[in-house]
Amino acid sequence: MTSNIALSLGTHTISVPHGSSVIDQRYHVAGSGPVCVVHPGGPGIGWDYLRMPDLERCMTMVYVEPVGTGVSGRLADPRGYNLGLYTHFLHAIVEHLDLPEVMVLGHSHGGFVAQRYALDHPDRVASLLLYDTSPVTGAVFWSAAVENMEKYARRHVADHPEVATYVAGLTGETAPSDDEGATEVLRRISPAYFHDYWGHEAAFAAGRQALRMYAAPAWGEGPAFDVREELPALSMPTLVLVGDDDFICGVRWARMIHEAVPGSQLAVLDGTGHLGHIESPVQFAGAVLAFLDAVTVGGS
Repeated sequence: MTSNIALSLGTHTISVPHGSSVIDQRYHVAGSGPVCVVHPGGPGIGWDYLRMPDLERCMTMVYVEPVGTGVSGRLADPRGYNLGLYTHFLHAIVEHLDLPEVMVLGHSHGGFVAQRYALDHPDRVASLLLYDTSPVTGAVFWSAAVENMEKYARRHVADHPEVATYVAGLTGETAPSDDEGATEVLRRISPAYFHDYWGHEAAFAAGRQALRMYAAPAWGEGPAFDVREELPALSMPTLVLVGDDDFICGVRWARMIHEAVPGSQLAVLDGTGHLGHIESPVQFAGAVLAFLDAVTVGGS
């Protein structure tokens, strides 16, 4: 791996053709070992929150900084921030790495991207890690998320009055049009993404402050996400990871993926919300490394 300059440690920028323009795409390399390309959630959440130091000790983690976020390029028309766009840029990174195939890990909305990418480019995906994500969105998905957030607010509003604003923050009723405002909303509602943020605030505060949201990707337009009928076509080793108290992409949706993807493994992290790599890092890393060991022993 050390001879491949595209995988040298640090930050890289590639120029990716898109329509009639060329857009900068950044990615960040850390660690050593088998290569895992990591796509963060959102759309529009900065990559930094997804650093996984426990995995960097034995894997080369390639963190995508999606277009529309950080220092990666921007679209002239924000309506273009859709699943097809993110899949296109993910493929550009995989191609640039110049490897026959890579492991792909997608978190939350990044899991949508990872599923679409694995379906479109199965020959480039050695194995697939779908972390706190879903095979479908739409009315049922969002109504369940809002209901869970409402329950969270009712449980905590007496001790933390600010949770009364969480539902509006989730549904976009108070969505700001600038990056600073979007980041403020995300950080404000982020305790709901943990199983027990308030009981471990000192430990999780840094993770909360690492969250950053960029406003424009939320304006993207595209067809509804639903790959349920396509998932049985996946044949690469697949791990579905989920926190047992993830209010938005919980066990219901993880089981849906697990039951659809032949031979997939399901790992449910106990006492964990939507950010298991922060909240339960030992459980999280253990599940990933056990999967990686099994894949290696199996000869994939």
